[in-house]
Amino acid sequence: MSTTALQASIPTASNGGQGRSRLRLTRRGRIVFTTLSALPVVAIALVLGLNGGIATATDTTGAPVGVVTVDAGESLWSIASEISPNSDPRDFVAEVLAFNQLSSADVFPGQQLAIPSSLCVSGC
Repeated sequence: MSTTALQASIPTASNGGQGRSRLRLTRRGRIVFTTLSALPVVAIALVLGLNGGIATATDTTGAPVGVVTVDAGESLWSIASEISPNSDPRDFVAEVLAFNQLSSADVFPGQQLAIPSSLCVSGC
């Protein structure tokens, strides 16, 4: 086990009677000191990095967003027919896919979809 060497000079007549201590860190001591001093910086960076990944469903126009929960046997096409019966279901499906950042039109029972308020004709 390495130790930190402390060298203290004994007051003598040759050094004017003043005692002087000097701290010398070993290589291991420097590594420990550097690690301990960098630890708070790393912890703050991790906290900020993890909080930056939170995704929220918001409309870029600032308009309110409706939420629809998919029931068993429903598809985006049937949801489009219920919510916006007078518009083209293909446009509705395309906008909902883009708004929710979905890669396919497959939806599952219990899944919640954010619907832009511009698409909610008969309520969301």
